Amino acid sequence: MTQAYLLPVWRAQGRWPHTFRVSTEASVTSEGASTPESNPGGHAKKGMAALMLGALGVVFGDIGTSPLYSVQSVFNVDHNAVVANESDIYGVISWMFWALTIIVTIKYVLFVLRADNDGEGGIMALAALVRQGVPKGGKRWGIVMILGVIGASLFFGDSVITPAISVMSAIEGLETVHEGLTEYVVPIGATVITALFFIQQKGTDAVGKFFGPVMIVWFVTLAALGVNQIVRDPEIFRALLPTYAGSFVIGHPFIAFVAAGSIVLCVTGAEALYADMGHFGRAPITRAWFVLVFPALILNYMGQGSLILSDPKNISNPFFLLAPEWAKLPLVILATAATVIASQAVISGAFSVARQAERSGYLPRMTVRHTGEEEEGQIYIPGVNWVLFIGVITLLLAFRSSEKLAVAYGLAVTGTFLMTTTLFLVYAQSTLKWPKWRLAVLGFFLYLFEGIFFTANVAKLFHGGWLPVVIACGIGLSMLTWQKGRDIVARRRHDIEGPLDDFVRSARCGDLREVPGTAVFLHPDRTTTPLAMRENANFNHVIHENVFIVTTKSANVPHIAPEDTVVLDHLGNDYDRITHLTLRYGFQDDQDVPAALRIAADQGVDIDPDTAYYFVSEIGLIDAGRPGMSKLRKLLFMAMSHNAAVPADYFRLPKERTVMMGAQILL
Repeated sequence: MTQAYLLPVWRAQGRWPHTFRVSTEASVTSEGASTPESNPGGHAKKGMAALMLGALGVVFGDIGTSPLYSVQSVFNVDHNAVVANESDIYGVISWMFWALTIIVTIKYVLFVLRADNDGEGGIMALAALVRQGVPKGGKRWGIVMILGVIGASLFFGDSVITPAISVMSAIEGLETVHEGLTEYVVPIGATVITALFFIQQKGTDAVGKFFGPVMIVWFVTLAALGVNQIVRDPEIFRALLPTYAGSFVIGHPFIAFVAAGSIVLCVTGAEALYADMGHFGRAPITRAWFVLVFPALILNYMGQGSLILSDPKNISNPFFLLAPEWAKLPLVILATAATVIASQAVISGAFSVARQAERSGYLPRMTVRHTGEEEEGQIYIPGVNWVLFIGVITLLLAFRSSEKLAVAYGLAVTGTFLMTTTLFLVYAQSTLKWPKWRLAVLGFFLYLFEGIFFTANVAKLFHGGWLPVVIACGIGLSMLTWQKGRDIVARRRHDIEGPLDDFVRSARCGDLREVPGTAVFLHPDRTTTPLAMRENANFNHVIHENVFIVTTKSANVPHIAPEDTVVLDHLGNDYDRITHLTLRYGFQDDQDVPAALRIAADQGVDIDPDTAYYFVSEIGLIDAGRPGMSKLRKLLFMAMSHNAAVPADYFRLPKERTVMMGAQILL
């Protein structure tokens, strides 16, 4: 069933980019993918100090603010488990040190950050990278992307909780200044969160430059607070020995298991290091971690442990009690700024992961704005931004304290850890060709730590831990529904369109009038007839003298070099003036069709994209009760399709020369 209809082209909001954004300096492989060795991540050559400063302002906010609540959460009196004696304190601090060492330093910084997909990070980019090394169509081929979807969904669940708990934990420091300020904590938190999401459109480059100096002050302050306490009790350095962590577990395993659910909070934000890699590159993130972030975190955790050991009453808020009275209010202000930056880390990561999911076919087209003139990965996605904002504000107003949010925190983080570990080990085995002993050693330690943390957080499922699971399940269901729905629509659309050669033969024998000019039809393949072309022929009874059928393809790499963007196919002599062009893009490239056609013109294709008319096939979906998906999933798919970015805007088509025509498809 088809029905022709004309659709108005929506006006583009904001500035229409005219530059095809690709990695122009990288060398090119035989498949057109820029190689990371030549220009890692496609990043413009920029001062390392500037990139490190930007990375501090965007990447490390989440893990850098964990000292605000992680130690306090472990010794929370509601646990009735961990007590403020020497063995427990040393055991907890030792666990935190080795968790940071094994999960963050060894796993992410030394290994996972090297698994960059042409400079891009994040679990969806890793899944796409792994797919390049496993046999196509095999069991692992499908499982890899499912793991990526699960990990991405859990990351989004984490992205909703992190801003709420981070900001609340900082502003609650006002209670240590004056008890009467308690009633202002939630309103101030809501105001700070609102301001943060409103400035996202300025871009991570601008945000990073502003937040970078603040984070330098923050990490120096963390170290100074810790050192000030450590000099009074240097014995706390013994907690770095792994024997204390082992004794803590062996001495009372159940208590250690309960504590693990809160100890894991010290490594929250590790996944953001990987997800945000495309914004700044691996080298600046690695150097900033070893030079400043890691030492500052360890010193502060040891300082908090020493403070609690000196007086168990300090478990009420050990971070702020490290500071002298005169410094408490300035520390609250600084901590609030730092937690805003913590929120920035996961928001930026969410933008990157969402775009990778979209280009992998698991989310609908989204409006994406580049916010950095030099860095390809610096993007802003309004839809993702405002969905996160609504979720964060809702959580903040519902839970109203970081202590309650901490119970819900951790399950999504540890689940993402396990997905990333699994994908990396597959990558190391299939692509890097690691020997089995190396895989076994790394896998043992990672699964041991992350498995304990994950299991401990599963125990909190019915005490608030269900929240990130519900969020992740909703996002995962949406991603899998979109992917399945696209497949169903593609098959039914194929039946409606019919073979292109049949259309050409019938057009020659029919009464179509040839009109001057060039028509560009956007279409997903080269074998069937574009719906817009078929309906234009049926509706207007004309065909243009020059016809280009253009197919856009997303590769499993972030960027495609300009010279490898266009693939020309004349389709044979029987097609007269009909030419097929495939435009290849990386999943981080803007799909700017006119800009790509200018590249084609420069390469000798007889086309003028500035005078051509663009025809877009638009699909109308109707729930007709046909098999394939449940009714609920059909409604979800139709809602997602309705809210997808307008094709004319998405492909950067000139609105005055774009026509949308299409058909209805029954689901």
